[in-house]
Amino acid sequence: MVLLNPGPVNVSERVRQALLKPDICHRESEFAELLHRIQTKLLKAFVPGAESEYVAIVITGSGTAAVEAALMSSVPHGKRMLILNNGVYGERMSQIIGLHRLGVNELKYDWTARPDPERLLLALRQHPEVHVVGMVHHETTTGLLNPVKEIAEVVDNQNRVFVLDAVSALGGESIDIAKSHIYMVAGTAGKCIQGFPGVSFVLVRKGFIDKMRAYPKRSWYLHLTHYIDDQGRGTIPFTPAVQVYYAFDEALSELLDEGVANRIQRYRKAATLIRERLAKLGVKPLLTPDRQSNTITAFHLPEGVTYPQLHDRLKAKGYVIYAGQGNLENKIFRVANMGALTEAQFNGFLDAFELSCKSA
Repeated sequence: MVLLNPGPVNVSERVRQALLKPDICHRESEFAELLHRIQTKLLKAFVPGAESEYVAIVITGSGTAAVEAALMSSVPHGKRMLILNNGVYGERMSQIIGLHRLGVNELKYDWTARPDPERLLLALRQHPEVHVVGMVHHETTTGLLNPVKEIAEVVDNQNRVFVLDAVSALGGESIDIAKSHIYMVAGTAGKCIQGFPGVSFVLVRKGFIDKMRAYPKRSWYLHLTHYIDDQGRGTIPFTPAVQVYYAFDEALSELLDEGVANRIQRYRKAATLIRERLAKLGVKPLLTPDRQSNTITAFHLPEGVTYPQLHDRLKAKGYVIYAGQGNLENKIFRVANMGALTEAQFNGFLDAFELSCKSA
């Protein structure tokens, strides 16, 4: 089955075979070496040239676990968070901090609109109690890319902490984490890194870690400093999904072999192929090109075709697309192009799509 949803994704045979590595105990040196390899590769891939400035904390859990861990670990006593919300996953960040009553009024935007740096600057000046600003990099609700560089600059200039949900962006979109002084970036294995779901991570600026040790523990499993010993080495305090870590390690090797920039270009090329072909069929995208990501496109449903009809016809031909969410549920469908997929597979999908529409 060809998965055209934004995670889990199709993986290569090389990554799949890594699941068959021997069973090991996570308290033995073999696992410590595996964890160290993963952390080293994460830093090499996503903060190249600044590896000494960041720590990669690896967690058994989905990307949401990494996002929640970053948010809950980043706020001292008496301080608050501000979330930039323009989609389902920005809303999820707001819900996470709402459970602990740690937020101020969020800056909410239409799902097709990008956050405004000037509006954020005004809000931070009005709310000195805000310590953390949270935002999603790639809002897969619509396939919208948010202005990370511009927002990070405002947050840094106001001496606040920026927590970035890059779960569906790392490996698929260009971002200079170190140059933008982003304190915490959450990611996961099962999207653009092309690993399996079940392991995620947070890249944390080293200078922030010592401060975090004094912050309240709002979760036992997800408090990030539990995963770093006093010497700054990575540890796993809880039982990890060992085989999934093996596959993650292999997926990171595969990413580095391809090159992060080359993977981004491959995804961009696939997205262009899909968008141009569907445009010829009269299928209109939800977003203008300047706001679209490299890895997912939201399209208006063809006239006279419901999403369940389109989904079921394509699945019968071996292709899985994705529904819209919220008030877009009955208006759009989404096509992701992340994962270990070939141009021939995308062309096969596009042929199947054309046939599915003709049979409407």
